[in-house]
Amino acid sequence: MTYDSIRQALEPHGLIARGGFTPDAGDGLGSDAACVVMVGNAGPAMWRSFAAAPQTGTEPMNLWTRQVLGAIARTFGCAVVFPFDGPPWLPFQRWAMRAEAVSVSPVGILIHPEYGLWHAYRGAFVFREPIAGLPPREGTTSPCETCEERPCLSTCPVHAFDAGSYDVPACRLHLQSSEGSDCMNSGCLARRACPVGRRFRYHDGQARFHMEAFLAG
Repeated sequence: MTYDSIRQALEPHGLIARGGFTPDAGDGLGSDAACVVMVGNAGPAMWRSFAAAPQTGTEPMNLWTRQVLGAIARTFGCAVVFPFDGPPWLPFQRWAMRAEAVSVSPVGILIHPEYGLWHAYRGAFVFREPIAGLPPREGTTSPCETCEERPCLSTCPVHAFDAGSYDVPACRLHLQSSEGSDCMNSGCLARRACPVGRRFRYHDGQARFHMEAFLAG
């Protein structure tokens, strides 16, 4: 088993291998877990694959993700875990920061030096043996450290990030109002204000899908 073979299996679905790490006892994956490979998406590639597939149930993207990654895991003979299974919830953000050069942005979303805020983690493969070709985690400095203006903190129409935390009720009320149609249809204005990774910005249909899921959650 190689990291490249995992990458190739994910590519037709618009998904990407996003690094990996050697788990320890605190990760709750069992004593036979030797390697974790993170799986996610960046930009609109995954959305195109998902939108072309039949959609059923109240959480169609989670179901699609489970089906796609479950089939690949069976091929590889490994386990697969998901961030939406819980409680208890697996520490996917902590895992992500161990696997690749992401860090927490001022708005709470993990920022990637290339993808910016336009990415997510959909699952993780858990192997009982080391994976050949697993890339080392790069020690890249967070792009937020050199961003002087930080437009993500000043762009929100309802100042949801002014207090140093995320005011979820204010955000939800705004999205449900006529004034919130821009955020609802094209994605969070604060997220769009970030100058990093703009070429990976989600398309409007993808952005609205996630906003509707946020309101329904």
